[in-house]
Amino acid sequence: MSSIDALMAVWASHGWLALLAFTVAVIIVAALRRPCRRLFGTERAFQLWLLPPLAVLASQLPHAAGAERTTLPALVYAITSAGAALPVPDANGAEFDWRGGLALVWLAGAALMVLLGLLAQWRYRQRLSGAKQLLVPFSRWPVLLAASASVGPAVVGAWRCRIVLPADFERRYDRVEQALILAHEMAHARRRDGCWCLLAQCLAAAFWFHPFSWWALAAFRQDQELACDASVLRQHGMQRRAYAQAMLKTPSAILALPVGCSWSPRHPLTERIAMLKLPRPDPRRRMSGLATMLLLALAVSGLAFAASQPGPPASSSDSAGPAHRYTLKLALGVDGQPARLHATSCLKPGEYYTDTQTAIGTLPPWHGRYTVVPGEHGMLEVQAHLSGGSLPAPVDPRVRTHPGQTATIQVGQQVAGKDGRTVEDHTIKIELTPSVGC
Repeated sequence: MSSIDALMAVWASHGWLALLAFTVAVIIVAALRRPCRRLFGTERAFQLWLLPPLAVLASQLPHAAGAERTTLPALVYAITSAGAALPVPDANGAEFDWRGGLALVWLAGAALMVLLGLLAQWRYRQRLSGAKQLLVPFSRWPVLLAASASVGPAVVGAWRCRIVLPADFERRYDRVEQALILAHEMAHARRRDGCWCLLAQCLAAAFWFHPFSWWALAAFRQDQELACDASVLRQHGMQRRAYAQAMLKTPSAILALPVGCSWSPRHPLTERIAMLKLPRPDPRRRMSGLATMLLLALAVSGLAFAASQPGPPASSSDSAGPAHRYTLKLALGVDGQPARLHATSCLKPGEYYTDTQTAIGTLPPWHGRYTVVPGEHGMLEVQAHLSGGSLPAPVDPRVRTHPGQTATIQVGQQVAGKDGRTVEDHTIKIELTPSVGC
């Protein structure tokens, strides 16, 4: 198996693990976000969206060699190793390497999503040309008055946030509503919601092909606004009616804002207004919600990390069973000629298939032995010991491949013929196809 094939196999395995972790985490968030709102409030429910990036990150962390394995159901290992067990091209390169093509398609899609996001952000920032900076003493962030009434209220950017207000801000809203809108946008900036939007956009771009990705992005933005509303109303709980009036006076944003938060993004306001009527959770429920979120994050991340480790090794009590034997098919050719020796052997763990040839073609007698051991990510490793023939010294080559796929060992050398013009092929080519079970 070539180094490129090994790299692509690792890529397929890690991509499959990330896809599974993301899918399971989004399903968990979708199932819990509404119950968490009722139990712990919208601010705690929004923290559920930490689970998908944490699960994806945990699925990619390496496992320490010799570390104690976590016991999980066999079905979990079967699913998580499915990505590494998919068919691969044969050793001669006769088949198209679908993994390389898939990687190119994924990269092209992710790059396109990033470009579209940058374009949307650039279009929004272009609408800010001609904006005037306002002096707002109690704001730690620059406040801009846009030249158009259709831009803002919003917070634009991730690290260097700017609060944007529409051109008719003072005419459209009364003084109480103006204060509430500024409090809302400053809450976004204080909570670093622009950075969370950037992370969500990157995750959506990485999983652009996944239908859950785009639903999750929309639900994330909705929960983000609900959490910000709750944060503002903790300080201005007596102005709920004015807060709802400000929402109704603000039309939906015309342009998308990937990195930033619009006051009225593209989702119905009915749920936001309905949430204003709910009582705030008391401090004890909020602390219980925080503890629940921490435990849930640890549980999901730990499960993703544990499921990404290779399956547990077979115990000695059942190692003789058919599921823990290996079939090894061998085809051997010399002097650059087609294979002339074909053999199939059923091997127990640690058992060798031995092949001794007195003479093959122009080669002196030689000896070979082979065994099969499990490798990482569902692969099998064939270990060989070869001596004699045209080899100046014994060699111990190893190859890794997926069950049922062929790997090739080629040893020996090509030497000049007696006439000095021709080349004599004194190589031994061994094609090995291991599989699980006999």
